[in-house]
Amino acid sequence: MPRGTSEVSEPMYFVLTTLLDGPMHGHAILKGVGELSGGRVRPSVGTLYGILERLSERGVIAVDREEVVNGRSRRYFRITDAGQAVVRAEARRMHAAAALVINRATFAG
Repeated sequence: MPRGTSEVSEPMYFVLTTLLDGPMHGHAILKGVGELSGGRVRPSVGTLYGILERLSERGVIAVDREEVVNGRSRRYFRITDAGQAVVRAEARRMHAAAALVINRATFAG
C-alpha cells in the first residue's frame, strides 16, 4: 500500500502473504518472501523494515511480541484481520487481471 493509495506493491504483497503462516521476525519474513517469489523479490533488510513500518502504520500488520536472542531484540510481526482482507483482495485482483490474458491467449490460439 504505497502512501496515499490502496495499492499493494509486490514486496508488500509477499510480506503479507508470508505472514499468513503466522507471526515471524524479520529474517524469517525475508526468507519467506524469497521463497514465495521464487527468489525474484529480495528486499534488503532496510527496505524490509521500511515496508514493515508502513504496513504497521496502516494497521495491516502488528507487533506480535518481542524477545531478546543473544543480546539482540527480535520483533515478531503478525498480519491483522485488515491485512488478511487486503492481501486476499489483492490476490483476487491479480487473478482477475491474469484471467484476461489467459482467456485472450486461449482464443488467439
